[in-house]
Amino acid sequence: MQIKKLFLQNFRNYERENFIFDEGLNILFGKNAQGKTNCAEAVFYLCTGSSLRIRHDKQLIRMGATSAKIVAEAQNRYGNVTIEAEIFENKREIKINGSKISKNADLMGHINSVFFSPGELRLIQDGPDERRRFMNMSISQTSPAYYTALLRYNKILDQRNALLKNPDVSLVLDTLPVWDEQLAKYASVIVKKRSEFLEKLAPYAADFHAFLTDGAEILTLAPDKKHEGDEQEIAKTLLRRLTNNYEKDLRLGFTTVGPHRDDVDFFIGGIDAKAYASQGQTRTAALAVKLAEVEIFREYSGEYPVLILDDVMSELDLPRRKKLIKRISGVQTILTCTHAERVLYGAESRKIRIENGRVKPDKEERK
Repeated sequence: MQIKKLFLQNFRNYERENFIFDEGLNILFGKNAQGKTNCAEAVFYLCTGSSLRIRHDKQLIRMGATSAKIVAEAQNRYGNVTIEAEIFENKREIKINGSKISKNADLMGHINSVFFSPGELRLIQDGPDERRRFMNMSISQTSPAYYTALLRYNKILDQRNALLKNPDVSLVLDTLPVWDEQLAKYASVIVKKRSEFLEKLAPYAADFHAFLTDGAEILTLAPDKKHEGDEQEIAKTLLRRLTNNYEKDLRLGFTTVGPHRDDVDFFIGGIDAKAYASQGQTRTAALAVKLAEVEIFREYSGEYPVLILDDVMSELDLPRRKKLIKRISGVQTILTCTHAERVLYGAESRKIRIENGRVKPDKEERK
């Protein structure tokens, strides 16, 4: 997969700008707070329909404007594709090859993307929400069935939680089985897809971690083992657990079992990374997981995704910088940094200098 051209209008700090990307390494460089990350964010938004940085789309609109527009001309193994997103205060419109789509599921898979920034350390350091978010975002890009099941599961979960707060206990107990049947149905899809994803991700992550650390440490992933078997068995098990937890759920006012409560543990050298890993160890482990995600996309879709590395080089020592540049060869990469010459190490790239939301000519665009 490859992004060839990108057009931004009233997006973040960009009034109107065009970008041309190469199929290999593309470096967006310039001083801090000039718009490098904003450009990378626009690419990710067109791939997934969401941003990792904000909750509400209206925050993407340039101050003083009433709407924002992002357009990408790209290529995947099926041919050329144009994706366009127009964002308004209270709505948005997304078009693929000129045709408006009605749901975000129709966007997934046209251009896959993996995004890594220093903030992705949350994947290991923070609570289970971050790890579920990572899995949801990644699996959704290659599995429309997963994305649809996730949306429906969350909707039913909200309705079940609202029901649990109803003071009429008899009504609640009579109604819960109806919601539980549907909840278990969609939960089984989510659980099975996550299990398959983590089974493939773990060995790739271990290999990349060994590469980045010269084999000094071993990274292992340990997913929850609450749910085992095929989808039908998982649904039956979850249905039984939901029923057994009625008293607890009623007392707390929310659903206490299900994939919305699942987690993944990370161990470095057999030690719990969340509790004991250093900042450097956490950073390397998170990067290894993201590089593993790149390989997962290749395995599922038959081609590499667009890799976005936002201000990553400043967080790595020199040996790991060189290893990273070597390992991403052959993957279209959009990398942001303050000084392009400090991250090249002989690699060929397209250099794009950003200044105050504008692309500025550079003396040597390619090196």
